[in-house]
Amino acid sequence: MKIAVLSGKGGAGKTFAAVNLAATAPKAVYIDCDVEEPNGHLFFKPQNVTEKPVHRLLPQFDSTLCNGCRQCVDFCHFNALVYIKEKPTVFSEICHSCGGCLLLCPQKAVSEIEYPVGILQKGTHEQVEVITGVLNLGEASAVPVISAALAENKGTEFLTVIDCPPGSSCSVMESISEADYCLLVVEPTAFGFHNFRMVHELVTLLGKPCGVMMNKLDNPYLPLEEFCQENNLPVLLRMPYGENIAQATADGKILVEIDEQAKRLFQDLLQQIEAAVRS
Repeated sequence: MKIAVLSGKGGAGKTFAAVNLAATAPKAVYIDCDVEEPNGHLFFKPQNVTEKPVHRLLPQFDSTLCNGCRQCVDFCHFNALVYIKEKPTVFSEICHSCGGCLLLCPQKAVSEIEYPVGILQKGTHEQVEVITGVLNLGEASAVPVISAALAENKGTEFLTVIDCPPGSSCSVMESISEADYCLLVVEPTAFGFHNFRMVHELVTLLGKPCGVMMNKLDNPYLPLEEFCQENNLPVLLRMPYGENIAQATADGKILVEIDEQAKRLFQDLLQQIEAAVRS
């Protein structure tokens, strides 16, 4: 079973929820797809970490074969190719690595080279395998690193918890593409509720079953409660705000490993999700 944990904005508690869900299971894989600023590893502190690069393919052009027909330039819908000084030139930032220019070129003047975009780190924390994607600084798209992180977990039989990027961008869509269930983490504020609705719209459009975790709940936020009722959104966990929780999180501790009550709450959350996926 693959559970994607999302939030409409940073700071809502998405990583808090994902880390504790994974640590609650008897055996789990945690994948940090928030590759622009991954922080799950700060809690898990994985051991025996291995690292490998992530690449995407970029076209390169052989000037001895290119006859200047410009079919590749005309074909590129992303406008990543231009013809300058008698040869095609690629703008790597907007190239989508689709391979169309390679297939189209009548002179076979196009080949592809590997272009590094990030790294994958793998390690373990007790019963949890920790996979962390890290995007290189300045890269325009996180999708290749996210895709590589998800592919690293192909075929596993264990619970997989996917810590998604915040928001509702292409990176989030890639992160939840194979998820069986989406847990939407929201803080009960006007700002949190506004962004939560965008995330809910995204998972609804993609046909993903979902439930809600209200985090840092001091008092009920009525617009959020009413929205969940109107849209038949199950609220699976109302996590109260507590100084002990905030302190443990600030110290980089996994709450379910030090607090029995929190462990029971996340065990119940996991059981509710499992039941929803089976039904």
